[in-house]
Amino acid sequence: MATERLTRVAATAGLAVVLLAAIGVQAVAVAASWGLRYWLVGGAAAVVAGALALVRDRQRVVTAATGLVVAGSAVAAARLFDLPTEPGPALALASAVLVGSAVRALPPLPAGLTAAGGLLVGAGAWAAARPGAGGSGVVALNGLCWLGGVATGLTLRLLDERARATTERVRRDERLELARELHDVVAHHVTGIVVQAQAAHLVGRRDPARATESLAGIEAAGGEALRAMRRVVGVLRDTADAPPASAGTEQIAELVERFRRQGPPVRLCLPGETAWPPEITSTVHRIVREALTNVARHAPHAGQVTVDVTREADAVVVEVTDDAPGPPAEHRGGYGLVGLRERVEALGGTLRAGPRPDAGWAVRAVLPYGRP
Repeated sequence: MATERLTRVAATAGLAVVLLAAIGVQAVAVAASWGLRYWLVGGAAAVVAGALALVRDRQRVVTAATGLVVAGSAVAAARLFDLPTEPGPALALASAVLVGSAVRALPPLPAGLTAAGGLLVGAGAWAAARPGAGGSGVVALNGLCWLGGVATGLTLRLLDERARATTERVRRDERLELARELHDVVAHHVTGIVVQAQAAHLVGRRDPARATESLAGIEAAGGEALRAMRRVVGVLRDTADAPPASAGTEQIAELVERFRRQGPPVRLCLPGETAWPPEITSTVHRIVREALTNVARHAPHAGQVTVDVTREADAVVVEVTDDAPGPPAEHRGGYGLVGLRERVEALGGTLRAGPRPDAGWAVRAVLPYGRP
């Protein structure tokens, strides 16, 4: 999230520099030919449209519509008052950014209308162009900017939709896997209920005390089955609350050992008591597996990897860290972590993944333990 915010700020700053440079170059060019006062209207329009382009993410419909109205007004003013042909380079660039932003993010109808509005402004510039005023070059520049804005917006829209589809598929697959695991847990408890009910039926008449013990076991197994079934319903509702089952700490040790034979050395720390519900143990296994897979993929040169599983008062904490030198790879947080976060949050926990302050990468998950 912080990286995305930093990238957005850097992109906005770069666009501001380019727009200021375009406005400055155009002001110098008009001052040397027509006189700067002839560009007061065009310059004001370029400044307004450029400011709208810099805040385009806040109200895309309003900023795009306002920017196109400003550009169209500049075209009309240039024709009526015999001014240099508009939109000039700065205004054309700002308009292209607004059109591209709208095409990328708005629903199809307003995105198409915005693109059509940009084309209409370009057509107005072509109709209002006069020979000897640099009209043909301005019209060509506006056409190229419009095409570039629409093409860039469509490309980014396609990439965004693919990323959303991939993320949703990962989450859906994770929920289906959780549902399959919980099915096994529920079947296990229901089988236990049936067995203990049969036992209570057989011994109830001869030994009431033993029948009471069987009924207590049935009650406990029924409560656990009910909790697991609620989680299954959460999964099948396809919402963000759902959950898991099986794989003991011995599988975690085997997983770490396999990784140790092929990758960097690993230090494993497990608590002595691990009688956790199946969904907790299963999720711990998944977290360790995904984190070690990311290390093998993106940081095979790490000197040390640490897998630390601890039991706190009301939670199990899993932390996997490495000390790979150099800047962290931005793609370390891939779709595997999306599925993990889906699983952890389904259990009411939290998962964080990111670069460590000194060097390397850390994945830390907190899984509530013993909560209803």
